[in-house]
Amino acid sequence: MPPSPSVPPSSSAPSVPGGLPGQPGQPGQPGAPRQEVPEGSTKLPDKQLDASALPADYPREVYTSNGGTILNVRGQEGGCGHATAEATQQDGNRVTVNLTELKGQTGQMCTMDIRHPVISVALAAPLGERTVVLKQMR
Repeated sequence: MPPSPSVPPSSSAPSVPGGLPGQPGQPGQPGAPRQEVPEGSTKLPDKQLDASALPADYPREVYTSNGGTILNVRGQEGGCGHATAEATQQDGNRVTVNLTELKGQTGQMCTMDIRHPVISVALAAPLGERTVVLKQMR
């Protein structure tokens, strides 16, 4: 897989299925959910992950890529829902990532399955030794 292009430091848009609204997503780029972790990604050490705010059955997988400027986070979605992730706080000690499931239209037939897509989130600077804090938003 070719290296990912640089992500502008001001990028704080939430990652949404298929990329930004109205734009198709591309594999390996922030915003394009996929089932597998991108090739060449590195698993985040447990000591750098704070997933204490997540429900017990929620996935706790975070990988870095692109020199630590992209987090690949395993989310959770079901039926007609779509998992999204957004880095809402980035400081010298931690990066907080909010995980959300956007619900589908009401009155629509949906499956009763649970999926765990990998969602890429761009960081303003490489992660380095900072802690990643995962939170589930409702």
